[in-house]
Amino acid sequence: MRFIRSRVDISRSRPAHLLASCTAIGLLTLGTSAQAVTAGGSVALTSDYVWRGTTQTQGDPAVQAGFTLSGDPGFYGSVWGSNVEFGPETHASSELDLTLGWAAVLSDAWSLDVNLLHYRYPSTTVDLNWTELNGRLTYADRYWLALGYSPEALGSDGDGVYTQLGARFLVGETLALEAAAGYYALDDVYDDSYWHAQASAVWKVKAPFELRLTAHATDPAAERMFGDELAGSRIEAAVQASF
Repeated sequence: MRFIRSRVDISRSRPAHLLASCTAIGLLTLGTSAQAVTAGGSVALTSDYVWRGTTQTQGDPAVQAGFTLSGDPGFYGSVWGSNVEFGPETHASSELDLTLGWAAVLSDAWSLDVNLLHYRYPSTTVDLNWTELNGRLTYADRYWLALGYSPEALGSDGDGVYTQLGARFLVGETLALEAAAGYYALDDVYDDSYWHAQASAVWKVKAPFELRLTAHATDPAAERMFGDELAGSRIEAAVQASF
C-alpha cells in the first residue's frame, strides 16, 4: 500500500500544488494549440486495483477513467483517476494521477517515453501526495524497460527506484499475451525491497472494448512490508473502453 504511516512529509504540499497547476496549464496549452492536437481517454472497471503487485483497494473492485491530450512534437498531458482504499486512519478513497510527458519514435525499432507523474489523494486527512520521474524504452512495440525514481516514494521522505522489464506477444488478431517482472528498491523507506511479476491475457472484444485477465505475484519481502492481505498472489479481471 502506498501510505507510509511513519514518514509523511507535510512540507511537500506546496510543490504538489505547483505541479498540479503546471499539469493543468500544460493540458490547457495542448488543448488550445492550433496544430496537431489529439485527444483520447479510457474508462475501466476492474475487480481489484493492483499497482506494482500490491492491491490499492483491499481487493475490492475499482472504477477508473483517464483523459489525454497529445501534441507535436510528442508532448502530452493526462489526468487519470480511481477509487482506492488505504488504512482507515488516512480516509483515502480516491486517487488522481497528473502526468506531463514526452514520447518519441527514436528509430524503426526503438521508442521512448519520459514523464513526470504526480499521485494525489484528494480525500485524505494526511498528506499522501508524491511525485515520480518515469522513463520507458520500447523495442519493436514488443519489449520494454521501465524505470521510475522518486525522492518521496510512496508518500514518504525516502528515495525509491522502480525497474520493470516486460514483453508483449500477439496471438492472432484479437488476443495478446503480456508478461512483466518488476523490482522496487525501497531500502530508504522500509529498509527492504521486493520483486513482483505479472502475466496477462488481453482480448480485443469489439471496438472500443477490451478484456484483461492478469495474475499477480510478489515475493515474501512484499508481504513483510505491506502485509499478507495487500501483497502475495491475486487475480485481476478488467474491462476497458478506449476512445
